Amino acid sequence: MEKKRYRVMMPWVSIIVFLVVSIALELEGWACWIMVLPLFMIAASIGGLIAGHYKIKQHKRETLKISLFALLPLLLSPLEQQLTKIPGRYKADTYIDIHAPKENIWNNVTRVSEINAAQDKGWFTRMLGFPRPIKAELNYEGLGGYRKAIFDKGLVFDEIVTEYEHERKMTFTIKANPYDIPSTTMDEHIVIGGAYFDVLNGTYELEQLDDNTFRLHLFSHFKLTTSFNFYASWWAGWIMKDIQNNILQIVKDRAENGKQI
Repeated sequence: MEKKRYRVMMPWVSIIVFLVVSIALELEGWACWIMVLPLFMIAASIGGLIAGHYKIKQHKRETLKISLFALLPLLLSPLEQQLTKIPGRYKADTYIDIHAPKENIWNNVTRVSEINAAQDKGWFTRMLGFPRPIKAELNYEGLGGYRKAIFDKGLVFDEIVTEYEHERKMTFTIKANPYDIPSTTMDEHIVIGGAYFDVLNGTYELEQLDDNTFRLHLFSHFKLTTSFNFYASWWAGWIMKDIQNNILQIVKDRAENGKQI
């Protein structure tokens, strides 16, 4: 059992060293490491178990075999780079129940006045260093309306309303120009509008549950372009849901407390 535990956990040492060095030298950010670390640790443990299984008495020939096995990741790396990055489209669906008049809710949906740091409950995106929401502006309520969602660190989303039903539904396209986002704002692997991750549109829907309760839905469609969408989509969905739940909670608090724009 001790030998098996050693084979599983000892390879993690090299991963941790790599993590510390890459962050210290600013080669990678925390966001990337948090996402990729589970895969690295699983792969390292599998490698440790395989190497331990085939390792027998040490002599020259066997040492050569083990050395070649250790070089296997370097040999496979060029093949990995050739894997096609396939675009995939995904949906993040969230909702919240609000006990307030629908006009109060809708006023806080279409336009969001300034959000202070204490109101921001998006703990996961904050941990990843994602900019926090500040406010949202809308020039008019209707088809073709221009909405601007402003985050801190210079992040701005340009949104165009493509479907509008007053106090019931609003759909809008979402566009972020990655070249306008300061390079220090987000890790390149999760920058919205970048090579790997982009948000396409969002929709608010207001559903009446009873005389005093409404359910506010917020869902979005986003696109991933990676060679491992099956894994990346789980993290991207979690990020999007954290952002959306944060916004929904702010709308709920303000609508129920009677705050108007």
